[in-house]
Amino acid sequence: MAHPTKFPSATVHTKANVYFDGRVVSHTVITAEGAKKTLGLIFPGSYHFGTVAPERMEIVAGACSVTPDGGAGACGYGAGESFEVPGDAGFTIEVKDGLCEYICSFL
Repeated sequence: MAHPTKFPSATVHTKANVYFDGRVVSHTVITAEGAKKTLGLIFPGSYHFGTVAPERMEIVAGACSVTPDGGAGACGYGAGESFEVPGDAGFTIEVKDGLCEYICSFL
């Protein structure tokens, strides 16, 4: 399934969500249908995130590897691929080089 390239009639929050000293940055988007998403960039490094609600991460460009908390090992994802994380969980995402661009949908 191809990721969206635009969100018509969406509301974009101009204040950035900045994590890890600016190494992960996103902006919140509310779609015309009321769905909350974030669009972001991840610079090279390894970062741990916790979730409250379930999430789907769609990789728009670049690549990353993801290790769920308690998981057996990392899985790699590239442009056009996605992964889901359950609510009240966590994961470590690693970008080796370049930028990883993503869309995070809150399920």
